Amino acid sequence: MPKGLTKNLILFISGCFLISQFQTNLQFELALYPAAIDQGQWYRLITVALVHGGWLHLIFNMLALLSLGTLIEGFYGRNKYVIILITSLICGSLTSYLFNPPQTLAVGSSGMIFGLFGALAIAGRSLGANLKEVGSLIALNLAIPFLIPGIDWKAHLGGLVAGALTAALLKPKRQLWE
Repeated sequence: MPKGLTKNLILFISGCFLISQFQTNLQFELALYPAAIDQGQWYRLITVALVHGGWLHLIFNMLALLSLGTLIEGFYGRNKYVIILITSLICGSLTSYLFNPPQTLAVGSSGMIFGLFGALAIAGRSLGANLKEVGSLIALNLAIPFLIPGIDWKAHLGGLVAGALTAALLKPKRQLWE
């Protein structure tokens, strides 16, 4: 059963996606668009997570959020989980913004999701995860953008690094080992 914040986040992001399907200009207004950010629309660094490039994109991101988010939220607690999510989202978005051409349009919560992968890499042993499997899962997910064009691997990498660093700096809510 998903923890409260993870469940609510999945419902909120999915609801925003549904609304954007009926208001197509909303998707553009919330997407990460470096040229618009250059004009002061910094909110796009966060709102990018609310819109997705289709049903499959949404479903895969929400399934990842469900499985990873529930674990990380339970391990770190709600407040530290929020810090991991927001830091990963903003750093993933900033990486995309800084290293993609100004006319690039990006959507999705993958930077935030990859932050949870990074947090799992840090907390994995304490959670009883097989670190080789965690590493393989991260490597596979990092390889996907090179196999499927149009996926913003820069946002993934920025979120991954930010999530790992943030998780390493935060103390878990409780110690699961011993």
